[in-house]
Amino acid sequence: MAGRRILIIAGALLILFLCMYSWNQRTRHLDELSADIGLELTGAVLKPLRAIEDTVTDFWKRYFDLVDVRAENTALKARVAELEARLLAHGEDLAELRRLRVLLRLPVDVNWRPLGARVLAGRMGPNAVLDSIVISRGYANGGRPGTPLVTHQGLVGRVLRASAHTATVLLISDPGSRIAVFSQNSRAMGILTGRGTGSTLEVNFVERGSNVAKDEVLITSGLDGKFPKGIPVARVSSVAPSDYTQFLAVEAVPVVDMHHLEEVLLLEPSDATLAPVETAGPPLPVPAGP
Repeated sequence: MAGRRILIIAGALLILFLCMYSWNQRTRHLDELSADIGLELTGAVLKPLRAIEDTVTDFWKRYFDLVDVRAENTALKARVAELEARLLAHGEDLAELRRLRVLLRLPVDVNWRPLGARVLAGRMGPNAVLDSIVISRGYANGGRPGTPLVTHQGLVGRVLRASAHTATVLLISDPGSRIAVFSQNSRAMGILTGRGTGSTLEVNFVERGSNVAKDEVLITSGLDGKFPKGIPVARVSSVAPSDYTQFLAVEAVPVVDMHHLEEVLLLEPSDATLAPVETAGPPLPVPAGP
């Protein structure tokens, strides 16, 4: 009974399938329906997968873009630092160029040849043996002992000792400095002497009847043969009669700021025989006799 029922159902399904197959062969409606359903199912499955793929791809691209941006940012920071360093260096070069141009405008007697030099070090103040600076020229390139040094403002000093390519300069503020000077307006003569850093300069042997005035500029007279004539040296700060000599008590301050020297000009005599070369360092040993 049950087997018979199964055969009847199977036969009915077979007949229905054959009918539908024949009908589909003529109309193709089932093919179109199955294709549409298949496409919808395929789209329903592929769209989420595609969205996930796009999300992952976009994240990956952004990650690499971020890495590139970080690398570029690091490179740009390094470039900015380099350019800032160059800018600072160029700023210092420009400041030095301006100072050197001012130095080159200093009028110099044709008998003296100007040579530029850098200040390498300085020894000034109460703990220094001498008020002095060290410059980048020696007897081999224009820095012989006795050579005057100036800036665009005025006289700095003169070379005291020299090696081949460096030299020690005795500043006009040192107590061992002696300079023959004129007062620029009254033409009073005197000898300018240093008293050490932080102290005023002293002008000795100025006659009592001289009309030296405060703020008058003192210039080199050239009478001592050590310096060209007419270089500003100091400015008179006070004038008073001396209590114990027939001369005036005159004090002055340097026209050059000795604490901020960076470049100077050496005035090398161009038409005179220079003093013998004096080298820096300990004396040479005396050769033994035969």
